[in-house]
Amino acid sequence: MGSKNLHRVHSAGALIFGVSAFLAAPSPLSAQTTDEPVTFAKHVAPILQRSCQNCHRTGSIAPMSLLTYEEVRPWARSIKQRVAAREMPPWFVDRHVGVQGFKADKSLSDAEIELVSTWVDTGAPLGNPSDLPAPIVFDDMTKWHIGEPDWVIPIPEPFVVEAEAADWWGNLTSDSGLTEDRWVKAVETKPTEESFSVVHHAVTTAIDPDGEAAFLNEYALGKNGDIYPDGTGRLLKANSQIRFNMHYHAVGRQITDRTSVGITFYPKGVEPERPIHALHIGDNEDLDIPAGESNVRHDGYYHLNDNINLTVFQPHLHNLGTRQCIEAILPDNSVQSINCANWDFGWHIAYNYEDDIAPLLPKGTTLHVISWHDNSESNRWNDDARNWAGFGQRSSDDMSFAWLSWYTLDDDEYDVAVATRQAATDNDE
Repeated sequence: MGSKNLHRVHSAGALIFGVSAFLAAPSPLSAQTTDEPVTFAKHVAPILQRSCQNCHRTGSIAPMSLLTYEEVRPWARSIKQRVAAREMPPWFVDRHVGVQGFKADKSLSDAEIELVSTWVDTGAPLGNPSDLPAPIVFDDMTKWHIGEPDWVIPIPEPFVVEAEAADWWGNLTSDSGLTEDRWVKAVETKPTEESFSVVHHAVTTAIDPDGEAAFLNEYALGKNGDIYPDGTGRLLKANSQIRFNMHYHAVGRQITDRTSVGITFYPKGVEPERPIHALHIGDNEDLDIPAGESNVRHDGYYHLNDNINLTVFQPHLHNLGTRQCIEAILPDNSVQSINCANWDFGWHIAYNYEDDIAPLLPKGTTLHVISWHDNSESNRWNDDARNWAGFGQRSSDDMSFAWLSWYTLDDDEYDVAVATRQAATDNDE
């Protein structure tokens, strides 16, 4: 069996997941020998540029700048500790379970983590300054990456983050102002110019007039917005509201924010061929998390009545959450893992699949969401390990579900998608 086939999963003769070139292919750094000394200039600086410096620079959200050797060197041991634990950069998908290959993936490969660790263990040398890569020219943080939007909806009122304050999480809800249904082509959420340093993340949700809520978009530094694939889009109904789930972090001076969501529409009267559906699945509101327990599991399920192409996976837990997995129970009762991701309440990350490996799931599949919570003293987010915890809307309560986005395929479209995916991964000839 060829190496690509190792990552091809079949059930009842159908291709369910695409091959992951990202899982099979080595990192460009993994081919380097260990004969030469590992230096900041030649080996570590390129890693920091790709995965760290967008946040770790003056005026951004991170607490220290990591642009130069002089800035990085005092933090060397802390950097090693955080990257070895895969706490930084913040990307928590388990690289050894399920589908691999995501858009805007800033995570480090095992080889890159080894390079950083070796560099620290050998004294964190600068090396030859001529080996340093050219400094990054950063994008203007104030620009809309989706282009100038057709519609901009801000949080209802300016929010003042005091110079010295505890981190603040909460929901702020705005009227959309739409007077007619419109199809969305692209969406982006971003803070105002002066407030990037205090907005840790913002998760936006569209709430239609009937009260149905659907994940819309999320902002974390480096997220460039969502432009839906050609022929796909999502409906934003007239008189909808936008809920902003905000996380603010004080930085030593008073800053006022008015985060907004920008939306680009399809022309009036144009309806995309494949609507994007965004919904939470596998909800379990019967949570029982005993005091002091560190490995409490809960399960939830969702039955698919249509064939789907899954585009986004985003876990949703609260302070006590530690990990979530999602798997497919297929119509023939076989089970295939889709993904697992560790959870840190400080980061709400949407994992967008690469188009050519996004999971294809047949109708009749049951999605199984498995979540774990830690109510012990070892959980740094736990206010009081002596207390029982259960479901609720407060951060001190907890939740257990997954936000997913997908579009549906009829049987003929699904068969074509499976055949195309199988042809692209078939190396048996």
